[in-house]
Amino acid sequence: KEYQTLLQNIRSTAKKQQLLLTNIIEDYDNYPKLGPDIENELNISSSVLRTATEKGWFAKKEQEIYRDPLKDFSSNNVEKASVELNSEQLHALNSIGTSIKEKEAKTFLLEGITGSGKTEVYLHAISIALKQKRNALMLVPEISLTPQMVKQVKERFGNNVAVLHSGLSEGEKYDEWRRIRRGEAQVVVGARSAIFAPLQNIGLIVIDEEHESSYKQNDTPRYHARDVALLRSKFHHCPVVLGSATPSLASRARAQKGRYELLLLTKRANQKSLPKVDLIDLKTVEFAGGQFDLSVPLVDAIKEKIAKKEQVILLLNRRGFASFMLCRNCGFVLKCPNCDISLTLHKDTQQMQCHYCGHKEAIPRKCPSCQSEKIRFLGTGTQKVQEELETLIPEARILRMDVDTTRRKGSYKKILDSFGEHKADILLGTQMIAKGLDFPNVTLVGVINADTALSLPDFNSSEKTFDLLTQVSGRAGRADKTGRVMIQTYNPENYAIKLAQNQDYEAFYQKEMQVRFQGNYPPFFYTTLITITSKKEQSAAKEAFVIKRMLMRELHALTIILGPTPSSIARIKNQYYYQILVKYKYEPKLHNLLHQIQDDAQLAQKRGLNIYIDNEPERIM
Repeated sequence: KEYQTLLQNIRSTAKKQQLLLTNIIEDYDNYPKLGPDIENELNISSSVLRTATEKGWFAKKEQEIYRDPLKDFSSNNVEKASVELNSEQLHALNSIGTSIKEKEAKTFLLEGITGSGKTEVYLHAISIALKQKRNALMLVPEISLTPQMVKQVKERFGNNVAVLHSGLSEGEKYDEWRRIRRGEAQVVVGARSAIFAPLQNIGLIVIDEEHESSYKQNDTPRYHARDVALLRSKFHHCPVVLGSATPSLASRARAQKGRYELLLLTKRANQKSLPKVDLIDLKTVEFAGGQFDLSVPLVDAIKEKIAKKEQVILLLNRRGFASFMLCRNCGFVLKCPNCDISLTLHKDTQQMQCHYCGHKEAIPRKCPSCQSEKIRFLGTGTQKVQEELETLIPEARILRMDVDTTRRKGSYKKILDSFGEHKADILLGTQMIAKGLDFPNVTLVGVINADTALSLPDFNSSEKTFDLLTQVSGRAGRADKTGRVMIQTYNPENYAIKLAQNQDYEAFYQKEMQVRFQGNYPPFFYTTLITITSKKEQSAAKEAFVIKRMLMRELHALTIILGPTPSSIARIKNQYYYQILVKYKYEPKLHNLLHQIQDDAQLAQKRGLNIYIDNEPERIM
């Protein structure tokens, strides 16, 4: 009645105030409303609301509203599990569920072939933790995996889910962090740093694709999310589930020794067989087009699948258009001025880029050294393959997914949603498309070059190659349609590629363990990498030899000390890198010695030196 009286007495020219009073009268039950919502709904300015507040029509009160990074994810808020588990999944779930209920700080290694339904086991186990009035933390290795994983978790647990990863804005991270800290979210999904989420009363920690090197942070502070998870497990008295189709050798060895409990999923959840995998020997095959990237059999297979309205995933773990520029006259290669690495051609931005420091410069038309115009751009990348596909298969709709196409916020989800809605026939990308993705219509997976990681000077290059090929093979034939995988390689006889063809993890594990044993590498030895950097190469080398002498003086004879030696890329961001690798089985003096080196590093900084210590490095390059 009061508002009706106000409306009758207001002057006829105050149209916006009349509109506001009418809305209050007609929509009274839906008040209080948010100021911005009223402004948008009635198309009025904030000054009208301010006048109304001064006249006593409203009481203005501040209300905190969280930014919601999950607003684009539809949620049915279905608490109960909708998928029936098979006997292997049930056995795994019962073992994990028992540990949750008994508050055991136990570690499980869930080893299951691709498509065996590991995610369903995770979701059921999280349900058990929530029923026990406890919280759950789930890590995934890549932001690109987060959209699909978040969608599944969100559909199961609704608004109880918070998400943490580097793709969020600072405001979203801040709000999600506070939601978790205030106990308003019971399930946290995120990438590596989410292991530090301020979650209390944790009942379960899940690390999906636990073999992934992205769980290891390679710059300060150096840590492995798995190690932090094991510490939090002891603190909260809860189990940790490490899941993978290709577990890291260290985790598999610990399961063999009984330190972890091994849970096996040997068959696909939908009873479908694994996809047929063909190796294409690039030394003998005929190429389609003139770029020597795509073989005739692979292009024919792609055309066949597109004609059937099926989808294709293509993997090339190298972004850009061409790996380097070469002058055919004098042999000059265009390098980064800050790093000892050649610049990569990026055709979409029309620039030469350094993938280490981000340096960019214009594409040269003449050789900077001899002014010759006989320059060529050699090597390949995702951009060049996309261009070639568009020429060879003009009817194909192609989406590219690499660092260059996913810089913008939400771009991962946008690309994956488009592909899921069949707005494209081919998803071409780097390793970010190799794992975790589940598209029922994908029946062909092609690997453009399986050798990209094989030739890296790293002790675990074979393991990374096997993991990547096995993971990407698992993207094919995940639903009713039969899957096929085609792997192009110059090394078809290499054991990592040969065993990935059959997804034979056990045989690979045995073979790789022999190789590691002969080379005195993890998991038979612990490793510590000491890196010394300086703008002056001589200073870095001199300090490295000082540290080497100290180590040799203090550590016992059985400890292996390799180096000092320049890094495989000796200069990055105008800093020269020298490395020392310590390999040991038992070395009680090392811990204190490393602390002393770290303390001395504070003084070394004044001389322009930086010293970094990395325990159990993922990369020794």
